Amino acid sequence: MSAPSNPITPAGYRALKARYDQLLGTERPAICEIVSWAAGNGDRSENGDYLYGRKRMREIDRELAHLSRRMKSSRVLVPAEQPDKSLAFFGATVTLADENDAQQSVTLVGDDEQDVVAGRIGWSSPMARALKGAAVGDLRTVRLPGGVKEWELVAIAYA
Repeated sequence: MSAPSNPITPAGYRALKARYDQLLGTERPAICEIVSWAAGNGDRSENGDYLYGRKRMREIDRELAHLSRRMKSSRVLVPAEQPDKSLAFFGATVTLADENDAQQSVTLVGDDEQDVVAGRIGWSSPMARALKGAAVGDLRTVRLPGGVKEWELVAIAYA
């Protein structure tokens, strides 16, 4: 299955949308109100509320633009609908064993929802690229910042 340039799980898309809605519906209006109030207080060059508010508004607008672009380029993929569940593709949770038989599980998710601490690795990360299309028992070599590491695929599951 060929993946789109910005695949994302339904939960990941909902998180992006929730952040966008929170910024647009709550944070930006509150900052606009502060800036409007501060602008009415006279000299803007030394008005901290005005200067900070304008700076924060620019930050929010940048983040809104970024989130909008990411949502437009996203294609929501449901991992459970993967046609070949014997291979590691988007949405798979794979259990890996290193050369010392230490096991770890990671889930291949969209780049916008990656969280290494939680075991979710981005679809375009070196490890995810090495795991794409792998089957149980396959050995994969991954070039990491700490050096080259070899992993064996022990199990593949789709939620």
